[in-house]
Amino acid sequence: MMASSCEDLFEPSIENLRGLDDMYEEAEYAQGFLLNGYARIPTNSWSFNDMATDDAVSNNRSNNYLKVATGQWTANNNPLDQWRNSKAAIQYLNILLQEGDKVKWAKDENVSQMFKDRMKGEAYGLRALFMFHLLQNHAGWSESGELLGVPIVLEPEQTNSDFNKPRATFEECMQQIYSDVQKAQELLPLDFEGASDNSGLPADYKGSLDDYNRVFGQFARQRMTARIAMAVRAQAALLAASPAYNTGNSTTWADAANYAGQVLELNGGLMGLDPNGLTWYANATEIGGLAAGANPREILWRSDVSESNDLERQHFPPTLYGNGLLNPSQNLVDAFPMANGYPITEASAGYDPSAPYSNRDPRLKHYILVNGGTAGPGNATIITAADGTTNDALNKVGTSTRTGYYMRKLLRQDVNLNPTTTNRQKHYKPRIRYTELYLIYAEAANEAWGPTGAGAFGFSAYDVIAAIRNRAGIAQPDAYLESIKSNKEAMRALIRNERRLELCFEGFRFWDLRRWNEDLTETATGVRIENGNHEIIPVEARVYGSYMQYGPIPYSETLKYDALSQNVGW
Repeated sequence: MMASSCEDLFEPSIENLRGLDDMYEEAEYAQGFLLNGYARIPTNSWSFNDMATDDAVSNNRSNNYLKVATGQWTANNNPLDQWRNSKAAIQYLNILLQEGDKVKWAKDENVSQMFKDRMKGEAYGLRALFMFHLLQNHAGWSESGELLGVPIVLEPEQTNSDFNKPRATFEECMQQIYSDVQKAQELLPLDFEGASDNSGLPADYKGSLDDYNRVFGQFARQRMTARIAMAVRAQAALLAASPAYNTGNSTTWADAANYAGQVLELNGGLMGLDPNGLTWYANATEIGGLAAGANPREILWRSDVSESNDLERQHFPPTLYGNGLLNPSQNLVDAFPMANGYPITEASAGYDPSAPYSNRDPRLKHYILVNGGTAGPGNATIITAADGTTNDALNKVGTSTRTGYYMRKLLRQDVNLNPTTTNRQKHYKPRIRYTELYLIYAEAANEAWGPTGAGAFGFSAYDVIAAIRNRAGIAQPDAYLESIKSNKEAMRALIRNERRLELCFEGFRFWDLRRWNEDLTETATGVRIENGNHEIIPVEARVYGSYMQYGPIPYSETLKYDALSQNVGW
């Protein structure tokens, strides 16, 4: 017994850990490496990093984004970190890319080859996506004056790999994105819709129509496609062309416009702008009818549809049994123009400070719950004034608004949180909306060709903004837009503002301010309403150093690897 016990102690029994060899004969196990990439896709929506900008604050004093905004953002305290998540995803994708050709994906050789191509194409597209997120979060200037990205890793790392690798240049990382997108385009269909007859089969595939549709048919919707990869390229190109990154890399504004334009051309150009896209999150009939991975017209890529009331529980005001987490700022409210399209600061706007919510851009009341607005399944009137008598009032309790506003966008107003009649409704998270791509095109086209330059696509930045504002309900003709259509700088300011409004609370503002080299320290303000009088109040200072235009490399990584240089200031 003594001998047996000692033997067990020094010779541990075989553990139930599976190796790479297991994947070659088991396609489902092999696909798990790819699915590990999908499981790590960052989602802008629902992150609510807007609370670290001039657009919003949090009423939760322990919120991580509140800490970021108020001077507690450090290289070892970074809730925006994508280093570990994205590098882990790339490791799984690299395993699939290296080992995928050895996998027996199907008994039929032609079908197996189709699966090999598809899996590798998805992996290339996803790897480009994760590189984009790494650059957005961690690219920056080194002490030596180089614009750096992250180490480029194209093979699976082993325990004996050299992990002490220097960061590649930003340009090298962008070229890697472009290369991976190109490979994804070569291997993937535009969409997973299958073919209706043999004439629709690509020349490379000799299998039957049924075999092709088994691999590339509708069941694979919401997986990476050539169309999605092209959109990721447009997102990355916009970042690279922007003022904070356009020194020392070869991507131009024209490149960004062309990449976005190619996707929009596939969507029917300007005619593809969804007339109902303004309220994509609340179009109940449309959402209820989604099945088999189909997309609403506004959405290029999304998560699964699920029934929940989590968002509403987080963000409804207290009288609707919510926690009122995100409080839009007065800064953002003031960014919404009047219904005639003029900014509220313009003499022609007709803005009345004593009735600040009257005759405004209809998007204001779609997206922000103002004093006297209605919300919830019973269209209850919400009073946020300081002299209000409910917990919805300014700073009344811990879950009350700090700014005089609550978020309305993203929420299903038909959710009931009353404990006696609680219900859930269908939601999905957009990964890429077409409106984002139209705005990418507008921004890049204006910079490349001016407000009315159409490039190769037949529509201009002016045309896109005109269509977006018309959809929003701005009175036509849009006199303000017409007054600036020949002014590139004024059009730039308008495009940036339209992006701010259309994409608010979807996780864009934090990154947009940085890539534009805009001021990060504008105090978030609110409104105190008492006896009908509106007083603008400071709510939360924004404490950012100038070096915080770029995020840090994780401090722990720079301690482990001396070849890994940190961004300036961190």
